[in-house]
Amino acid sequence: METNAIQQVNNSATQLISPEDFLNHWQGHRKLTRKVIEAFPEDKLFDYSVGGMRSFGVMAIEIMDMAHHGIDGIITGKWNTLLDHSSGNIPAQPKAEILKQWDQITEQINEYWPQISPERFQQVELAFGAYENKNIGTLLYFLDNEIHHRAQAYVYLRTLGIEPPAFWDRF
Repeated sequence: METNAIQQVNNSATQLISPEDFLNHWQGHRKLTRKVIEAFPEDKLFDYSVGGMRSFGVMAIEIMDMAHHGIDGIITGKWNTLLDHSSGNIPAQPKAEILKQWDQITEQINEYWPQISPERFQQVELAFGAYENKNIGTLLYFLDNEIHHRAQAYVYLRTLGIEPPAFWDRF
């Protein structure tokens, strides 16, 4: 009896966050990043940068591509190669189109998420032909990358004299 209790404690301790809580956390960050896209001036989305960084429009498309193709890769185990976002040579899109795509990807994530088995989170795969990690690590990378680029957008907004959304307002 004592051994079973220890095993139960050890097994439950390995999961720090439930899949549902992770999804809610990620979607909270996506809501905040969407607010940043909304706050960005249309004429500066693809034509403004600081210190040689890429435009926020290019960064937003990178975030969308990683989420869209990433959730599909997590589900299927088949990983498409991403566009080369680092060059900054991504065609400009109207802000309304980016927001529309953002919302479609959000719906896709919500639809696909329940299809991820607990075992899939722990499987090691080569995501996008570039990032070998457990799938949970790859998901954390998606989130870290989004937060990183959103922070860059905060700098851009401030240099444009625009107060960015509160960083803690993820609802």
